[in-house]
Amino acid sequence: MPETVREAAATTRAAGTATFRQPGLVLTDHHFDVPLDHADPGGATIRLYAREVVATRREHDDLPWLVYLQGGPGFAAGRPVGREHWLDRALEDYRVLLLDQRGTGRSTPADRQTLPLRGTPAEQADYLAHFRADSIVRDCELIRPRLTGGRPWTVLGQSFGGFCAVTYLSYAPEGLAEVIITGGLPSLDADPDAVYRAAYPRMERKNLAHYARYPGDEAAARRIAAHLAGREEVLPDGTLLTVEAFQQLGILLGTGDGSHRLHYLLEDAFVDTVAGPRLSDAFAEAVAAVLSRAHCPLYAILHEAIYAQDGRATHWSAERVRAEFPQFDRHFEPGARFLFTGETVHPWMLRTHPALRPLRHTAELLAERKGWTPLYDPDRLARNTVPVAAAIYHDDLYVDTEHSLRTARAIGGLRTWVTDEYEHDGVRASGRVVLDRLLTLVRDDG
Repeated sequence: MPETVREAAATTRAAGTATFRQPGLVLTDHHFDVPLDHADPGGATIRLYAREVVATRREHDDLPWLVYLQGGPGFAAGRPVGREHWLDRALEDYRVLLLDQRGTGRSTPADRQTLPLRGTPAEQADYLAHFRADSIVRDCELIRPRLTGGRPWTVLGQSFGGFCAVTYLSYAPEGLAEVIITGGLPSLDADPDAVYRAAYPRMERKNLAHYARYPGDEAAARRIAAHLAGREEVLPDGTLLTVEAFQQLGILLGTGDGSHRLHYLLEDAFVDTVAGPRLSDAFAEAVAAVLSRAHCPLYAILHEAIYAQDGRATHWSAERVRAEFPQFDRHFEPGARFLFTGETVHPWMLRTHPALRPLRHTAELLAERKGWTPLYDPDRLARNTVPVAAAIYHDDLYVDTEHSLRTARAIGGLRTWVTDEYEHDGVRASGRVVLDRLLTLVRDDG
């Protein structure tokens, strides 16, 4: 990073703050103006929002800072209600910053309502090209001296937040006291095609494990798919529920309770009506809640770009690679399995999802964009001296375990905890246990 601490402090402007209280917590709002393009610090700016959280009894203590980077891309930081999940453990040692990464939450949101302010689809695509991990890291380095007085801080990166943490280690390790990664060690060199070639077999394994647990669910899923193949169904939020869209409910299978949630969702699918069996309103509403991209359009629009760093266009990688796994399209062939998909993005979503339809041309331009620059520096990572600990979840649906293990071996001094006790959302579902284990690892210099 070219900016010094003094330059960073001079180029970042904090707006007025507001403080609120919850039982056991003090919450303070922070706003920062940062360059849209960090290579042009005098150009256009965007506003970032972050929420400071500290335990009530430690409100006035001089605590080290921990910045939490959310998974995604395109998701805002969590909105805490009391000392829940991993936050409860973190507040024992840190003053925590929950950052809404650029384009999410209250940080100059980027969605179908706001992006037209940026101009044409081509101008919108140019704008969004600055919303990857490298820009998020530079944002953090501008914010850090405003809050810490220049001291390094701890980063906790969940999923895509872990990708950002590895970028941070690559390009600004001087800003880091320690790094904790949960389910987010990316491949340093795999292109999107390689990522999805590894992903589809994992999706199939998750399906088979689900059907072993709930044997009746495959017949239920096939019945729903047959219904959708012959009738157009529109969900309450306006999403067109095609067979392919229905398959994406498999994204649930990567979370700790997701298999159970999928089962309960499928068992309530149909009701009898005067016109015969129809999908129930309760089912339609529950499916809409899972599939909606209204709160996270960047999750779809930038999803493949987070893997791009070799200059080549992503060109709808997940859709192209899916053709290499025809078992995902043989729903009604004799003897074939019905398979849900998972964390994949496809061009047809620009037609089926109302939050994405107005951004179709922008998304298409990003899919064909070339010149994506490297997000990681393998040589610098090999020489890393920042303490790092990472949880790697066995057979993680969202992040390939073998890719993560290879990266773990490539980062100097990184310590791993490989576990099958938790799924990808372990830091949320059992966050205190997970974070405590990783803090012990990162602080053990023996």
